Amino acid sequence: MSKVIADISMSLDGYVTARGADRQHGLGIGGEAIHAWVLEEPRSPVDEAVLASGFERTGAVVMGRRLYEVVDGPDGWNDDVGYGHDQDQSAAPPCYVVTHEPPAQVRLASRFRFVTEGVAAAIDLARAAAGDKDVVVMGGANVVDQSLAARLVDELRIHLSPLLVGGGTRLFDVVGPTTLVQREVFESPRATHLTYEVVRARGPTRPCGSSR
Repeated sequence: MSKVIADISMSLDGYVTARGADRQHGLGIGGEAIHAWVLEEPRSPVDEAVLASGFERTGAVVMGRRLYEVVDGPDGWNDDVGYGHDQDQSAAPPCYVVTHEPPAQVRLASRFRFVTEGVAAAIDLARAAAGDKDVVVMGGANVVDQSLAARLVDELRIHLSPLLVGGGTRLFDVVGPTTLVQREVFESPRATHLTYEVVRARGPTRPCGSSR
C-alpha cells in the first residue's frame, strides 16, 4: 500500500545540516558527515540495503525550494547522482517542489514539477504520480515539519548519524506534540535507521510556515 514517508538524515543533536548551509554548501560546512552512511564508500551492507530499498519503493518525491536550489545548482544532481545518490538515475522518480514562485530557469527540467499551492497540494500531486509506490518527503527540514504538522505523513524515517554538529538547521521546529510508534531499527557503524508510524489522530494541528 502506498504511503507518505518523511525521510531525512539527522545528527545526534537534532540537525539536518551543519552551520553555513547555502546553495554552494547544501549540507552546511562539514555537514556531509550527517550523510556519511550514503556518501562514504564502501557502504556497509545495512546502509546499502536501506538506500536501495528506499529508492526502489519511491514513486515520487516532495521537496522545498531551498533544497531544490541546491540539487539543481551547478554542483548538485547530474546524470549519475540524484535522488538515491548513486542509484540508477534512469529510474529516478519525479520531484515536486513546494515554492511560492517557480524559478525562471531549471537546469534539470525533466526531473522537477513546481507547486505553488502548498505542501498538501504537492503531496496530492505526488500521490497521483506515484501509483502504488510511496511518496517521500525528503526535505528540507521545514517541508518535513510542515508535512508532519498537517498530519499528512504516514511514516517517519530518521537516519541518525553518530555525531554532534553543534548548530545548523534543526528538525522539528514546527510540528509540536506527535505520537509515534517505532516499527523498525537497523544499525550500522555510520547510522541508526529508525522507522516510526505517525499516529495522525493525536496532537494538535498547527499552522504551517513558509515553504522556503
